Amino acid sequence: MAMTTDVAGFSVGAGMAGVKDGTPRRLDVALIVSDRPCAAAGVFTTNQVIAAPCVVTRRHVERGRLRGIVVNSGNANACTGPQGEQDAIAMAEAAAAKIGCDPHEVAVASTGVIGVPLPVGRIAAAVKEIVLGPARWGDVASAIMTTDTKPKAIATELTLSTGTVHLRGVAKGAGMIHPNMATLLAFVLTDADVDEGALREILPYAAESSFNAISVDGDTSTNDTLLVLANGASGVKARGKDLGAFKGTVRALCEALAREIVADGEGVTRVFEVMVRGAVSDDDAKRAARTITTSNLVKTAIHGADPNWGRILAAAGRSGARVDASRATVRIGEVVVFDSGAPRAFDAARVRAIISQPQIWIEVELGLGSGKAHAWGTDLSAEYVRINADYTT
Repeated sequence: MAMTTDVAGFSVGAGMAGVKDGTPRRLDVALIVSDRPCAAAGVFTTNQVIAAPCVVTRRHVERGRLRGIVVNSGNANACTGPQGEQDAIAMAEAAAAKIGCDPHEVAVASTGVIGVPLPVGRIAAAVKEIVLGPARWGDVASAIMTTDTKPKAIATELTLSTGTVHLRGVAKGAGMIHPNMATLLAFVLTDADVDEGALREILPYAAESSFNAISVDGDTSTNDTLLVLANGASGVKARGKDLGAFKGTVRALCEALAREIVADGEGVTRVFEVMVRGAVSDDDAKRAARTITTSNLVKTAIHGADPNWGRILAAAGRSGARVDASRATVRIGEVVVFDSGAPRAFDAARVRAIISQPQIWIEVELGLGSGKAHAWGTDLSAEYVRINADYTT
């Protein structure tokens, strides 16, 4: 997606609070502000151990319109007891004082180490000093990173029947990435005029084929937050057929961010997309695709460029989806390795070359119906183990 004119009515910025260890050496606090109230919707972690900022933000989204989002990296404010919720509220209060709004109009998000008290005083001081501007999206994307190696920010625009609207998306995520939200923060901002009810239908739809279709390591986080804010500053309403086009653009933006997240996964050298077709239902296809992308045997074979296609079919077979091996076909790239229940002779060197690429396509045809779904996964490397063996140190 091409970079476009900034979304009207939004200003953003970031600051250094030294959230993790008290030393302000990098951007680690970000603020996203609208000059007017926004229709808002959110999707949050499904983990039963839910972080305080998710609790507070869910409450604020349910209450009504938002004016801004305040985010910190370096500390998850999760498993921090009643004080954690008070600290999340204090973050909202600090941002509200900066913006000039009610604290209930501020969403709060945090990411980082679990179980450590949030240094809310340092964060509040940093928020007060943030310089806001319409083009500081790169700073925001950098400030929310943890083990990410690169910021993730995308912009696009959409021409509707009465004018053009703009969208911006920023996200972070590299580990604890798995469907049903991953360890990610993602924020989509638009100057389109969209009804709140429509936004709340669009966002889960967009998440399902994007952030809920990626896996790096099979773990889900305590802090996962996906928010969309629409402030209507463009004066262009998304209604009727235009709303359908807007819905598709939000989905495409989320998919683009999701692909950036999985490609930047901890220790990742290769990304593979699995397309399952011919399932009894879309849900069955989803189960099969996601089980393949999370199989450690598949992931290690991908890392070693080992054309061990049996692991792919075996993962589908244990997924809970209906699978009849006698009707299944497996392709790696353009090479058919298993066809209608029987192995196909293939050039192993050619398949190894395909799997050695940074982007790999795998297709499984089940031959049972019209259900289909895709999912993205990554290889599993020794570097992933190294990163997560000393995360807090």
